[in-house]
Amino acid sequence: MVRKKTLLGGALAGLCAVALTLAAATPAAAIRYGEPDAGEHPYVGLMIADVDGEPAWRCTGTLVSPTIFLTAGHCTFGADGARVWFEEDLRDAAAVGYPTGGATSVEGTPYAHPEYDDAAFYLHDLGVVVLDEPVLLEEYGAIPEEGYFDDFFVARGQNPQLFTAVGYGLQRNMPEPSAQTVAERVRLQATLKIINQDAAFGEKKAGNSVLFTNNAATGGTCNGDSGGPIFVEGTNVVAAVTSFGMNARCAGTGGGYRVDTADDLAWLATFGIVPGENW
Repeated sequence: MVRKKTLLGGALAGLCAVALTLAAATPAAAIRYGEPDAGEHPYVGLMIADVDGEPAWRCTGTLVSPTIFLTAGHCTFGADGARVWFEEDLRDAAAVGYPTGGATSVEGTPYAHPEYDDAAFYLHDLGVVVLDEPVLLEEYGAIPEEGYFDDFFVARGQNPQLFTAVGYGLQRNMPEPSAQTVAERVRLQATLKIINQDAAFGEKKAGNSVLFTNNAATGGTCNGDSGGPIFVEGTNVVAAVTSFGMNARCAGTGGGYRVDTADDLAWLATFGIVPGENW
């Protein structure tokens, strides 16, 4: 299992975040074999998490109000600061001040779900960054009503709902000696389908995580896409956030953490974020 956060400094491991130097972390990753976002989701941004005041890893997330940036719990857990950029192309590090901050980045305070536990991240893998200043857009991501995801499991056999994953993660993660890893900081999107629910870690239908397709034909998530939105296709509804991958090469299947559970919605409400809110 690979969590898709990207560390800023080493190799990649469990979840889908990315260490700043590509070091080991354990939640989700980047959009693999995806397509350019082409301005479709301007409220999706790249987040850098600080530890002891220094940049430590990068993730993706969604602005769901002018000041609330929704991401994964493993992306904010253990961080003492964060900053976010919303440009689609962040490859020119000097121009945007990556990863320490620049003219277009916004500083914020990270929070993980109060019950988040790295040892069982899939149960409460939700986090937010409260931005120091508002980012004003015409539209923001939306959070779903409680139980929103349930009907998609019922219908997935005959007329499966498609989902759109968006993120800034790796495009390809290969063994270090091969020099074939592709890690451009650009916002990409990919089309996903549901495979199963709650099956990866023996949760026995806890109703928290979902397995999605992750392949070269339709794209998928990889390290650095952690916390990024998995939208119901054609909408701005964040049905899940990218949480984990099932192997280090970002192949096979990827996992999302559902946003529509009662305890998560109750926690988001403490930040003033509720389903149906029109920002």
